[in-house]
Amino acid sequence: MNFQQLRAVRETVRQGYNLTLVAEALHTSQPGVSRQLKELEEELGVELFVRAGRRLLGLTPPGQAVLPIVERLLQESDNLRRAGADFAQSDRGLLTVAATHTQARYALPTAVRDFRVTHPQVTLHLQQGSPRQIAQLVLDGHADLGVATEALADYPDLVTLPCYRWTHAVVVPRGHALALEQADGQSLTLRRLAQFPLITYEAGYTGRSHIDEAFGREAIAVDVVLSAMDADVIKTYVDLGIGVGVIASVAFDPVRDDHLVALDARHLFATNTTRIAVKRGSWLRGYVFDFIRTFVPTLTRESVEQALSSAPGENFEI
Repeated sequence: MNFQQLRAVRETVRQGYNLTLVAEALHTSQPGVSRQLKELEEELGVELFVRAGRRLLGLTPPGQAVLPIVERLLQESDNLRRAGADFAQSDRGLLTVAATHTQARYALPTAVRDFRVTHPQVTLHLQQGSPRQIAQLVLDGHADLGVATEALADYPDLVTLPCYRWTHAVVVPRGHALALEQADGQSLTLRRLAQFPLITYEAGYTGRSHIDEAFGREAIAVDVVLSAMDADVIKTYVDLGIGVGVIASVAFDPVRDDHLVALDARHLFATNTTRIAVKRGSWLRGYVFDFIRTFVPTLTRESVEQALSSAPGENFEI
């Protein structure tokens, strides 16, 4: 039994049992992958995969039982390498952070700048994606950390820690009826907001669920004419007069967005919590703890290590 065989098993499941894709991911040949799988099955004395001719269709019951063990062994192998690197070269390496556009654009820049000052020999790699893509990148070991508002807490194999709370804002062009009403002392309501076409985030992004829930509770029909992943895109189309925008308040810059007006919407939609996620059971190099604390000063190494030792499914709140 060897790690190449174990990686072949894990990658076969990840690639939907397509051995061509498995071979590409592992930088080997398809016959080589087939041989590794077969040799492992022969050593274990059981078939791990359901086959139809040369095609793999899924896992057998023994395969389903073995897969979590394979995952743990490969994770501990990664942990061993990271531990060795941490002691050998504690001040240099690669840090991969997966984040949504909003977090990458508005929340992380200051932390990245400050971390670069204290850790000049650590290379930062920033990956952007949806909350679910971010969770998968961390689970698969392709990212050390994930930063997002939604979805991360839904994965029991992730340890998620709260970073900060934030609210939504409604953005409109200067001179818009809602801006004039606010200047006149009138309070914005959901029913008034629903009288305009809305532009906001795609489902699953940046607190969109709280927006939908707010209108749903009041049984108010709303016309979302455009949805996007990116607050800058939303503001662009608001500026064109296509609709009223609902964005994260942190994504509004009064100087850069001086052609727009932001209306406080914290009384309309529930408060959101951005979380940082790491894979349960993973070894974090020292500079990963340093980056977390740079981003969230209250998240000390001790508190993160305590969270890593917590029971699956346990979330930590602000």
